[in-house]
Amino acid sequence: MTELSLETSVPTFKEEFDIEEWTARGFTIVTRSLGKKFGDIVAVKNLNLYVKKGERYGLIGPNGSGKTTTVRILKGIFPPSYGRAFVGGYDVLKDKKMVRSLTSLLPETPSVYERLTPREFLDFIGGLYDVEESILEKRIEKLLSLFDLIDRSDDLLQSFSKGMRQKVLIASTLINDPEIIFFDEPLAGLDPPAAKMVKDLILALTSDAGKTIFICSHMLNLAEEICDRVGILSEGELLAVGTPEDIMKITETSSLEEAFLALLPGKMHHKDLLSWRE
Repeated sequence: MTELSLETSVPTFKEEFDIEEWTARGFTIVTRSLGKKFGDIVAVKNLNLYVKKGERYGLIGPNGSGKTTTVRILKGIFPPSYGRAFVGGYDVLKDKKMVRSLTSLLPETPSVYERLTPREFLDFIGGLYDVEESILEKRIEKLLSLFDLIDRSDDLLQSFSKGMRQKVLIASTLINDPEIIFFDEPLAGLDPPAAKMVKDLILALTSDAGKTIFICSHMLNLAEEICDRVGILSEGELLAVGTPEDIMKITETSSLEEAFLALLPGKMHHKDLLSWRE
């Protein structure tokens, strides 16, 4: 499968790969022919990604396309089977500690310690990142206020709805003030007001705080609304990379959802949906 590259402004680099050169040009996430296998199953295949500092990059694809596996490699949780990956200029295999210190991750299926309160949970996560106590206390209060959790800050998390827990978990990804934040389905379980707040927060994190945001999602409206560039992933391979507008233009569609469906191999047409009755 050949990637449909829509990039027109990628600088020319030396043929021999040099991560220092890529970092000097402002790229903070770079992969080269990255792959991951689980036995005979190929989850990620020859993935070449590059994300600039301060960019909002969306990796979108159906369930099972390799999005979560990619993020876990970039975070240093999974080792790649082949290829290389760099985050913040650091090799995810050789410099795991540095990669983990400057990143945070909201996983697709996160969990909380139900016997803790939001305040206690954020304090616990801050301790894992060695956030200085005086800074941590102030940061916890600001995050509880930002996510409208002050009134519930001393209630046990076991009494929280899924959406309320998601708020606490998103707050926990900010506790160490990371340079790079990986969000895997960040709007899962959120009601419209909370979802709007998270989208506004993601925009502010890049525009006002200079963070790099890497989002994995199958929510195409989220990617279309807030991502500077997107990569469309299917069966572990990139089908297209570019701005949402460019992808819609090249596929002659009017929404990212239509473009996404047009690019997917083996897509089902409307006329096929009732073929089971024949």
